[in-house]
Amino acid sequence: MVGFTTSTCLVLSLAALSGTRTTAFQPVARPPASSCHSGTPSVSGPCSTNTRRHPRGWVMAAAATTADAHSTSRTSSPSAAASASSLPTFDLNKYLLDKKDAVESALDASLQVTSPQVAKITESMRYSLLAGGKRIRPIMCIAACEMAGGTAEDAMAAAVALEMIHTMSLIHDDLPSMDNDSLRRGKPTNHVIYGEDVAILAGDALLSTAFEHVAKHTPSHVPAERVVSVIARLAASVGATGLAGGQVMDLECEGKKGVGLEELTWIHTHKTAALLKVSVAAGAILGGASAEEVEACETYALDIGLAFQVADDILDVTASTEALGKTAGKDLNMDKTTYPKLLGLEGSREEARRLVGEAKAALGRFGGRAAPLLAIADYIVERKN
Repeated sequence: MVGFTTSTCLVLSLAALSGTRTTAFQPVARPPASSCHSGTPSVSGPCSTNTRRHPRGWVMAAAATTADAHSTSRTSSPSAAASASSLPTFDLNKYLLDKKDAVESALDASLQVTSPQVAKITESMRYSLLAGGKRIRPIMCIAACEMAGGTAEDAMAAAVALEMIHTMSLIHDDLPSMDNDSLRRGKPTNHVIYGEDVAILAGDALLSTAFEHVAKHTPSHVPAERVVSVIARLAASVGATGLAGGQVMDLECEGKKGVGLEELTWIHTHKTAALLKVSVAAGAILGGASAEEVEACETYALDIGLAFQVADDILDVTASTEALGKTAGKDLNMDKTTYPKLLGLEGSREEARRLVGEAKAALGRFGGRAAPLLAIADYIVERKN
């Protein structure tokens, strides 16, 4: 199976999404897949999402393998180079812009005031849901659905639901009893505008509306068992073994001494990666993927979810409040355990690159159909906000 890689020019900030940069995918020699990519990671093995104890040794091995792959690509024959140059290019900027526009329209249509009595809570819900953002989760859901043979229409209701759930988590995360933040996506947080009481209820309403939206608005030609599976996975992603459980563990570890990589990985496997996992899995299911293909998508998404968090932790240290659209340096001020705190900045960057490489290898079976998700994997760790 031919692998794909993107150039380093995929560094995209949210502001740069209006650009027209084109990225070409070139085939390179893929390093041998480890046993971690052959199925669900072992609970006790070195690739378990619960027990990643490997930051430096594995990172260096992955970096060496990547270097070997690039060396092989550079020394390939002229005919191979000609074949590579004839491959179609994939424009990630255009893809993100097109999908984001469609998602924004669907989000706007999903919440409307239906009576004067619900005007305030609906306004609060819409304020945060339509406050902008990269919309990575819904776009990944659509990309996975298309990769599996479905359409954007098949996945759009689930994509909207994912953004509703994500927005709920942001509203609640910003509350005075949680992270106590006053800025989100460059705007005052929900509780600053509407009060803590309404903000809590708006988050609750977004969560329940997410499930309703999938049930009501997934196209009727999509088999019912697929829709039920997606709803069940969405519910699990925010429960005690998902976002809520990860958030509790995160709160308990604030200021706690001796928190190690195993605990940090557990937190973000559940708090961050769980929703990304269901984003990709839901799209694949709605598109008709087999059980084995869904499992490969989940492997990809778990690694991307952790890489996303590593990148967030790095940006919290290196980026400004203006660039982030939220308060920079907040993790340090709250004495949170982060990847830079445990691994240092360079070690964290190496870990993010390792996770992305592992994630992309998991999608090898999909060939060129995986191009958007492969490009998004690079974007997630190279983004500037």
